[in-house]
Amino acid sequence: MKLLLTAFTPFDGEELNPALEAVKLVKDKIENVEIVKLEVPTVFGKSIQLVFDAIDKEKPDFVLSIGQAGGRAEICPERVAINIDDARIPDNEGNQPIDEPIFPDGENAYFSTLPVKAMVEAIRKEGIPAFLSNSAGTYVCNHLMYGVLYYLDKTDRLMKNSELYPWSENRLAVKAGFIHVPYIPEQVKNKKEIPSLELSEIVRGLEAAITAIAINGTDKKLAYGQND
Repeated sequence: MKLLLTAFTPFDGEELNPALEAVKLVKDKIENVEIVKLEVPTVFGKSIQLVFDAIDKEKPDFVLSIGQAGGRAEICPERVAINIDDARIPDNEGNQPIDEPIFPDGENAYFSTLPVKAMVEAIRKEGIPAFLSNSAGTYVCNHLMYGVLYYLDKTDRLMKNSELYPWSENRLAVKAGFIHVPYIPEQVKNKKEIPSLELSEIVRGLEAAITAIAINGTDKKLAYGQND
């Protein structure tokens, strides 16, 4: 099996992105899964297209994208992406879409197709803080998560309805999702009371999540809901 693992470049004035630094250190093979790594620009549109092209080239079984969520204290698998771009700040090329759909013909939202609760549990078992997030935001991270799930959904529908592609009910569709990671300590030296996590812990957390993806065909039934 193969997993396409993507991570964003630094943005918003930061000199590094812990997502990218961690992905560089993730093992090249976990369980029986080959890891293919891809650096993605923090840019609306371009980020999606680059990953689309990589999916077509690599033909992975899984796509897992990693991004920075400064201010969060935990590694956060994301449950859902919504069809909206609403950028608080410009991206790395100066684009700042506000209240714009990512794909006008897409669903209002797409849920991760990865075993997100099993991923949270696996990270926590490593002694690393983890949390199941119900919002990937409205910046380039949500943009990419939504775009990948949109693309995979449309591709599957096309294959099911096209005579060009022999379809089998036993075919395993590509599964995809997103994880947000906190700042690392060197990013918060001048940021008071902002949480961070050691880079080595983020790497271990991502490897635990990938292990959970490899061994869980379906997600676990765990009570990770929120009251607010």
